[in-house]
Amino acid sequence: MWTPRGRQSATSLAIQASRRLARNSRAVGAPWRRFYASSGDNQGSSSHWFRNSLGVATLGTAGYLGYEYATSKGNELETPVEHVKDLTNATQDFGSQFVQKKRSVKSPGVYVWGNNAYKVVDPRSKDSVVKTPRRFSYFDGQVLRDLRLGETSGAAITENGDLVQWGKGFSETDFKPTTTLTGKNLTSLCMSNDRLITLSSDGTVYSIPIAKEDQLGGHKPSEGSWVPFWSGSASVSYRKLQPSLRMGERVTAVTGGIDHALLLTSSGRVFSVASSSENYPSFGQLGVSGLKWANRPKGPVDMCHEVSALKGSKIIQVAAGDYHSMALDDHGNVYAFGDNSFGQLGMEFDPSFPYCDAPIMVPIRRLYRGPYLPKATRIAAGGANSFIAVDAQRVLGSNENPSTVRDLGRVTADVWTCGRGIWGALGNGKWTHIQDSLTKVKPLSGLFEYDERLKGLAPIRMRDISVGTTHVSAVMDNNTQMDAASTDSLDETNAWGYDVLWWGGNEHFQLGTGRRSNSSKPIYINAPAEGKKEAEKQDARLQIMPRHKGKVGRRTVNMEQRVECGRHISAIYSGV
Repeated sequence: MWTPRGRQSATSLAIQASRRLARNSRAVGAPWRRFYASSGDNQGSSSHWFRNSLGVATLGTAGYLGYEYATSKGNELETPVEHVKDLTNATQDFGSQFVQKKRSVKSPGVYVWGNNAYKVVDPRSKDSVVKTPRRFSYFDGQVLRDLRLGETSGAAITENGDLVQWGKGFSETDFKPTTTLTGKNLTSLCMSNDRLITLSSDGTVYSIPIAKEDQLGGHKPSEGSWVPFWSGSASVSYRKLQPSLRMGERVTAVTGGIDHALLLTSSGRVFSVASSSENYPSFGQLGVSGLKWANRPKGPVDMCHEVSALKGSKIIQVAAGDYHSMALDDHGNVYAFGDNSFGQLGMEFDPSFPYCDAPIMVPIRRLYRGPYLPKATRIAAGGANSFIAVDAQRVLGSNENPSTVRDLGRVTADVWTCGRGIWGALGNGKWTHIQDSLTKVKPLSGLFEYDERLKGLAPIRMRDISVGTTHVSAVMDNNTQMDAASTDSLDETNAWGYDVLWWGGNEHFQLGTGRRSNSSKPIYINAPAEGKKEAEKQDARLQIMPRHKGKVGRRTVNMEQRVECGRHISAIYSGV
């Protein structure tokens, strides 16, 4: 059996050295003996005796030196083995992946990259593009409730529920982050062409102009005060969107595209609304048959319309692309409506009917042949693309014997997509202009891992996905655990985070690879390095930190990292 040199005893080292020297002495002695063959016998015997004496002395010296070397250096040979018995206490020396974990715990923040022509990525920089993730200094040490990035402006909701805006779309002269709408306890938002739709914790929906000039010059509603019999005007202009809600019903989620927004209520109803001041939705994305600018009902332009075709279903999630909409019900059915010019509704493209103004069911069950029961678990949309996560459970066929089916009940998690793929946003390895039927994203589908807690294989699902105008990012639910027990503190666990992959258009370096080439397949990118010391360490792929307890100032906050893909811009932020 082979033994490492560092673990061999001093005696074995001396014996091996003696054997090597003995072999070397014979090889050198042979030609010397042939050279003196013509001399007398006494001379040959004398030289033979001298040669043997010299060999014995050499062997003795080598043995002694080998013994001294081994005994004096033994501690040095053993030291590396002793020092790596426990690697968990030495993670700070193993590269940017572990530095990223430590940074997330002690210093949360926001990293942004991509198109910076409108000062959205880095308002203080003159760079037109930012090629790799760069820390946004304004949000250092902050956690956010939500973050949205348009091409010309950005918006975020802080931990205390205030709205912050920046970019040249917000102000041509003062495009640095500025707090605008305050005191509403906002929780989430979406961004249209020129307005922000924000949701408060009590279910109130606010529509506010993106431009600072419109905020200050537009109509400002009156607001009450904590002082009795005192009221005044709001500091900025905004409107309240008021869907017809039932007793005890409230809005729980908002999402939107360029000209429209969708509101989801606690009872599973969906309302649509025009969210732009410049254009009225004209591609059927409101989900109301025949509704156009010319025949819209009397009242405000941003009147909320219930999507009545979905009344028979309890919707649990809504998603919106630029000009199309999606809805997922509690039975795993997916509905789509709006623009279909790139096949983003999952139905065959017909030039004579380029859009559908009423919800249609996406044929998910046709995707699987054989005894499988598919159920959609998540939807996402952006630009001209749609994504659907599906759990396909192996069920018993009509002529199958349960005792012979080994994978009965096993769930396979897949991701399907449709729409525009010319920039690779489909993630299926192809450059397709129109994809009007669902195609599988194979690198994200059919994945399994061994679960220490379940003591068996478990499907790796897609935990989250963000779809931008031309690029996409997906976070996989594979939080690798080296321990069977779970914990919510990164300081007390060996969990290094979720895998995050990127693909699609990269014309503004929004993929974070540092190169401008598009990618039609999901790829990893490197974790951002801060300072020269981190840059000199080995590269590690970026991973998203799971929910954990971290420091925000002197407070300990329960947070997680999230990904946002906007219009040619990407970001990672610490969210509550």
